[in-house]
Amino acid sequence: MNLHHLRLFAAVVDCGGFTKAAAALNLSQPAISKSINELEKRLHVPLFDRSSRTVKLTDAGTTLYARAKELFGVERAAEQELRELRGMKRGVLRIAASTTIATYILPRVLGRFHTRHPGIRIRAMSANTRSVLKMLLQWHVDVALVEGPIADSRVHVHAWRDDELVVIAPPDHPFAAGATVHELASEPFLVREPGSGTRVVTQRALAKFGVRLSRTMRVGGTEAMKQGVAAGLGLAIVSRAAAADQLELGRIVIVPVQGMRIVRQLTRLTLVGRAPTASSRELSALLEEDTMRAVADASGDAGIREP
Repeated sequence: MNLHHLRLFAAVVDCGGFTKAAAALNLSQPAISKSINELEKRLHVPLFDRSSRTVKLTDAGTTLYARAKELFGVERAAEQELRELRGMKRGVLRIAASTTIATYILPRVLGRFHTRHPGIRIRAMSANTRSVLKMLLQWHVDVALVEGPIADSRVHVHAWRDDELVVIAPPDHPFAAGATVHELASEPFLVREPGSGTRVVTQRALAKFGVRLSRTMRVGGTEAMKQGVAAGLGLAIVSRAAAADQLELGRIVIVPVQGMRIVRQLTRLTLVGRAPTASSRELSALLEEDTMRAVADASGDAGIREP
């Protein structure tokens, strides 16, 4: 069925005649009559009672008109829904972020997003860097934020903001006043699981000094690491942002390490060839705003910088 012919048919009925429909659509009456004739030939039924001097539908015409109104109603609804999506009045924003980002940085950004666009549902997932990349590649998320290095030809890597990693210890630890990089090697350390961006960056930074942690205990996340350090299980290397709450409570301290400062780059990943959604573009803008706030509060960079 030719939808253009169907649209003209519905216009004739709505306007109450061929002449009025032609005027409303800025078409000639013969053009409309030809379209209706072609539609009737295609359907093998007459749609109008030509014996009447007014527009009168046959039974087939009545049935078709009812379905045409339903069809064009769905079309209008689809157009309205798309306008609402473009206008950020409805929709879903799907985000996957590495654990540190998801727990300590992203919530305040999502709070501002929700305030501006309360009609958008937010679905945020936390995972390690490797899992976040997998979700993006499988199109399960619109936005991917990671804290570990990524080298994959299927994604673009966009620099977002810097994040400093610090060594934390219990307040009564001998290293609370400071230590050398090589002194760290003999200490027990709480570490994240393989695939964690924090773990990868930490290993690379220490390797530049020829240091490898030999006494490690794997725990399930940054929160567990902080609680373990406070309980005296060992030291850990975590994001300064993640350590802030326990530092304020006095349960942990940052160990000054002579000659070592680890600054990693947090990144946003996008799929090559995939156009961003309106909501993902808006979130990216808010992430940039958050970066400017962080830069304004940050001290100058020095020491080791991880790509």
